[in-house]
Amino acid sequence: MGKFVVKETATGFKFDLKAGNGEVIATSEVYTTKAACLNGVESVKTNCVGEVEDLTAENPVEVKHPKFELFADKAGEYRFRLKAKNGEIIAVSEGYKTKESCENGIASVKKNAPEAEVVEAE
Repeated sequence: MGKFVVKETATGFKFDLKAGNGEVIATSEVYTTKAACLNGVESVKTNCVGEVEDLTAENPVEVKHPKFELFADKAGEYRFRLKAKNGEIIAVSEGYKTKESCENGIASVKKNAPEAEVVEAE
């Protein structure tokens, strides 16, 4: 079972969604308040049902929000970002060496986020 780990940073609060094995599968932006961060967690739980828009495809098919955008970064690694219904980015992934690994990361968010508990970082 996955969990959202909320932690305070130098400039606010952020969360990591971790899979059952402890691996970070998605990270938030830094929010100014803990309440805003917790709202971000709820937004991920609600919006992780979106389809995947593959921006690496030869002819990408646009998908309505909420959605996961799968893309290649400047270093050639695959990443995803989860966008809410309003188009705001609410979570991003690390870089993956293969597209398949990135797709597995998206599947992990879809599986873990809806029921994930929220815990404070230690």
